[in-house]
Amino acid sequence: MTVSTPTSNLGRHVFGAAAVAFGLITLAWHNYKDLDQLRSVLNATEGPVVVYVVAAAQIVGGAAMQFGRTAKTSAVIVGAVYLAFALLSVPQIFAAPRVYNNWGNFFEQFCLVAGAALVYAQLSSQWEPRTVRRAGCILLGLCAASFALEQAFYLESTARLVPKWLPPSQMFWAKATTVAFALAAAALLTNRMASLATRLLTAMLVIFGLVVWIPLLVADPHSHANWSETAETFAIAGVAWILADLLGAHGLNRQRRR
Repeated sequence: MTVSTPTSNLGRHVFGAAAVAFGLITLAWHNYKDLDQLRSVLNATEGPVVVYVVAAAQIVGGAAMQFGRTAKTSAVIVGAVYLAFALLSVPQIFAAPRVYNNWGNFFEQFCLVAGAALVYAQLSSQWEPRTVRRAGCILLGLCAASFALEQAFYLESTARLVPKWLPPSQMFWAKATTVAFALAAAALLTNRMASLATRLLTAMLVIFGLVVWIPLLVADPHSHANWSETAETFAIAGVAWILADLLGAHGLNRQRRR
């Protein structure tokens, strides 16, 4: 049985576009978040070889994700890249399990793996639609829980990212978004109001990108961190959007059958 066709593929397009952006950023800076670790694992002393492979996989995979006929294959390509980087975070977790930043790095990459898996499963005839939706809720729910914990542990750093002009205060929005991540995680993991949760989560992440990271990018376009964090924010928004599209299509089909 094939998964119900979403009423919108915008989530997949945003996710794919973010993958292309990641690839271009990797080429421009010859760097990715965990690229040094990947060089070490591969015993690659010459950075450009690894850089070009990683960048090409993201650019080709992200571009192919824009088209229905190649989206399934592209999901395997970009999913493999993000899975490799997620696994590179595991040794750091074992080395310092009390440092939540290590866990946060894992779940940020794991969220992108989940997005690629959802695209693949959505286009595959081997997965029941109900199974795909539930698995998507659990995976994204775990990631949202991690995002809430990461912001809670580093609340001061989170608050500093909030624009100062935004009332009532930077700390207010740091706490509010932390609670929002926690509520989204609870809704997804318990499968209660999951469709609404994914839509609100998508909107919040897109707002993060537009209000927080785009201004920082404009202010300092030479910062690799600003570019990579912007791309990652929109990539994670794309993951939430993919699930929102799937849950929305299911809800629409239920209404039509009534």
